[in-house]
Amino acid sequence: MPRAKRKKPYHPARAHDRRAQDLPYNAEVATVEVDDPLALEPGDKVVALRSVRNDPLGRLHSHRQIDDTQFRGGRAFQSDWEKAERGPRAVDTTREYVDGGRQREPITEAQRSAVSRLNRVERELGADGSALVHEVLILGMTMEQVGERRGLRTQRWNDYFARRLKECLDRLALIYGFATPHPVPVKSLQR
Repeated sequence: MPRAKRKKPYHPARAHDRRAQDLPYNAEVATVEVDDPLALEPGDKVVALRSVRNDPLGRLHSHRQIDDTQFRGGRAFQSDWEKAERGPRAVDTTREYVDGGRQREPITEAQRSAVSRLNRVERELGADGSALVHEVLILGMTMEQVGERRGLRTQRWNDYFARRLKECLDRLALIYGFATPHPVPVKSLQR
């Protein structure tokens, strides 16, 4: 006669795994450690899954190709872009038509400061650097797509664009205050 299985006793100190078990078909996720929203003590962390499917910056960070300061500088740029972006509003066809229109929304101080930071970023990165950062961080393009857009399809160009993006992310980290400049200037090699 087979033995009955014993149930393990309830242990409240053991952490509950709240990660998703059923992922969508084409899911591309990476693990990330975040603050626990249900924690009893501040500073407790929990492992969560972050979608990196349409997030090139998150993918680079999860694969350890960029560091935390570069990641935070890129996220700050994306945040400023979202604050500063003002486009046409969608027309709501369910509402009753009224002759005349709404007044335009006033520009907020947050939008004004975001635009000034973006202007500084464009001056610091130059035309090529700001175009590369915009294509990768805002449009979500890969290095292959960036190269194809410029008519440069070799692996050497892809590697160049990846190195240039890392340089631009370093500069963004300096601009947004996540990194400090090197205290000793790098000496040029003289022969």
